[in-house]
Amino acid sequence: MQDGQRRIALALGATGGIGGAVSEALIARGWQVRALVRDPARAARHWRDRGAAPQWIGGDALQRAAVVEAAAGADALVHAVNPPGYRGWSHLVVPMLENSIAAAEASGARVALPGTIYNFDPAAEPVISEDTPQAPKGRKGMIRVALERRLEAAAQAGVRSLVLRAGDFFGPRPGSSWFAQAMVRRGRPLRFVLNPGRRGVGHSYAYLPDLAAAFAALLEREASLRPFERLQFSGHWDADGRQMIAAIARAAGRPRLPVLSFPWWLTHLAAPFSESLREMREIRPFWRHPVRLDNRRLTALLGTEPHTPLDKAVAATLAGLGCLP
Repeated sequence: MQDGQRRIALALGATGGIGGAVSEALIARGWQVRALVRDPARAARHWRDRGAAPQWIGGDALQRAAVVEAAAGADALVHAVNPPGYRGWSHLVVPMLENSIAAAEASGARVALPGTIYNFDPAAEPVISEDTPQAPKGRKGMIRVALERRLEAAAQAGVRSLVLRAGDFFGPRPGSSWFAQAMVRRGRPLRFVLNPGRRGVGHSYAYLPDLAAAFAALLEREASLRPFERLQFSGHWDADGRQMIAAIARAAGRPRLPVLSFPWWLTHLAAPFSESLREMREIRPFWRHPVRLDNRRLTALLGTEPHTPLDKAVAATLAGLGCLP
């Protein structure tokens, strides 16, 4: 990119939680953002209250030619896309990443992949760094390991990438997260909170606007990044598993807001009949064991990690999800 030119990013998954948040953050920093979506008109309606929008491009992340064409001239490719309807992870997730790698190879863009902690054994690894051995116990974690290894191998062939791992997402935009899909009921007043965790067990959360700001800032530090950069976003650490619940109660103005235990037994019974519930069952250990993320490399690059105070972040999230009066 020459001096004075706007940076260009292609976003896959811009209508989702993390993809949309990163797109917003990049646009706010002056990037030109293209978004490849299956239905541009629907995406535009979905975005209408967000302000400046990406350039919507009709296409499918499962079609390599469409991804390569949309990425032409891009400096970054945000790979935050999921299979249609969140089904078919085992056979669709890796091919979609392969399409992004091919597009990045053709354009010279750096691939940016939101990472998780599911590719680790929470019982064995209470702190995650870029060097922590990956030993997943579930299928979703194995897929995450495959994605990271594929990007690491692609870096040897000249395709640069950035993996930014984080804890459970929460934020004011609807998306796939435990906060929005289990702990509270989107679009309904708060009558109770479902708690998937245990008393006394810590848990890591990532406020999406903060995580997106970190992604955007990192992508603007290309000269400081390794060809394959794997970082951790610390986010909000709930040391005893009750701080997030307490923040929700404060935001709702209900200090005695009922807290119910998440019905894990139901996921066990229904898992044979539902792919989504099988995946939820695999994630239970991350609510039974504390896992923190070591962000020292991130702060060495950025100076500090973007961080919104918990009460402010939770209030904005609940308002965005339609859970407050």
